[in-house]
Amino acid sequence: MDIKLEKIDDYRWLIPKTGSMRVPGLIFSNAELINAVREDQSLTQVANVATLPGIVGHALAMPDIHWGYGFPIGGVAAFDLDEGIVSPGGVGYDINCGCRLMTTLLRAEEIRPLMKDLVMALFKNIPSGVGSTGAIRLSKSDETKVAVQGAAWAVKKGFGTTEDLERTEDHGVMEGADPSVLSDRVIKRGKDQLGTLGSGNHFVEVQVVDQIYDSKKAQAYGLFEGQITILIHSGSRGFGHQVCDEFLKEMSKPTQKASFELPDRQLACAHLKSGQGRRYLAAMACAANYAWANRQILMHWAKETLLESLSISPRELGMKLLYDVCHNIAKKEQHTVDGTNVMLCVHRKGATRALPPGHPLLPDIYRDVGQPVLIPGDMGTHSYVLSGAKEAMIQSFGSSCHGAGRVLSRSKAVKMAKGRAIHRELEDKGIFVQSRGKRTLKEEMPEAYKDVSQVVEVVHEAGLAQKVVRLRPLGVIKG
Repeated sequence: MDIKLEKIDDYRWLIPKTGSMRVPGLIFSNAELINAVREDQSLTQVANVATLPGIVGHALAMPDIHWGYGFPIGGVAAFDLDEGIVSPGGVGYDINCGCRLMTTLLRAEEIRPLMKDLVMALFKNIPSGVGSTGAIRLSKSDETKVAVQGAAWAVKKGFGTTEDLERTEDHGVMEGADPSVLSDRVIKRGKDQLGTLGSGNHFVEVQVVDQIYDSKKAQAYGLFEGQITILIHSGSRGFGHQVCDEFLKEMSKPTQKASFELPDRQLACAHLKSGQGRRYLAAMACAANYAWANRQILMHWAKETLLESLSISPRELGMKLLYDVCHNIAKKEQHTVDGTNVMLCVHRKGATRALPPGHPLLPDIYRDVGQPVLIPGDMGTHSYVLSGAKEAMIQSFGSSCHGAGRVLSRSKAVKMAKGRAIHRELEDKGIFVQSRGKRTLKEEMPEAYKDVSQVVEVVHEAGLAQKVVRLRPLGVIKG
């Protein structure tokens, strides 16, 4: 498909409504980033999403957009509950992949000499890598409880406190989860992966706050310059992957003639009101809850490791959860469309919710400043904390970017990194890294991603979220 782009302003680009598109496409980007987007098929994917039944407003893409399965990664689309659809490809394989940021009372100068040992300890204590399993072995009964209760299950088992739930999106649980729709294969894959990091771009990162953009909001978030923070990026592991895989196969079967044509079979979907659509949402909610429980436990492992490795007390560490946000999800939310409040099913695939100050879904502690929006870099690049802004509700169904976005496939990154020692290069920058294999570091090297500072600047200037602080990596463990 030949995609025509019209520049609206320095940070927004329009794909006009043509052919079978039901709505236009809207891309948040700048002139430099948009050139990289033109090199893959992600713009065509935006146009394809715009053809789906019941889509409302625009088919959207954040500045970290890149090619994905069916929907682009960095894609956002909202659907009417009566006529609209739900698509597993619009959520992604890693259901509720997301980030969790913890603050501490530690300062960088206090632990810098101990950083290498700390990274080694985190790597030892937090299971990571493809197919990794942890110390937790779930019975089928407990696994169904995790699927329904989410992070609350972990808290009940001693992994954290109820205060953590207040600082987690949706309190760490998605309603509507129904374990009876899960296959035996889903249950089997989730049995021993709770409390594990996984592979690919998943990580635990020790960081320092190195720049503050908004001191009032930083104070409200408990952030200060020179402070040590811990960022976790992980998801629903094989449990969520299996849910996505099974429903994609089921929805792709030509069991009956659909009332609409798909421009791409990867956009396999079901009407929200259909039995198939309801079953997927119930299974997706189970996977989302598994992911929230997983990150809750990973936070506990990280805290225990810091206490032991640094030989300090919980009071000295002062670790608190700042916030936990999910990236890959479809959620029923209330939005204003043409002046009317309506319920929509918002797909965010590689996109983060970004609620503005005053939004009723925010916890009281953040009601005046807006939702913390966590934007991770990757190993050698900065991460950012932003705050949700009013324009996001107007332009993007309350959504922001979720990271930098790939510019190189994993195979191309490995080829480019041939002959290089990525861990040495990062150590020369003062960043200690541990991973299960050298290939992961090559696949995830900083050059494989867009400039995260540019991505964040687009989001900031477009008014979707406002910069609060920048975080610099000191130590990283990868899958």
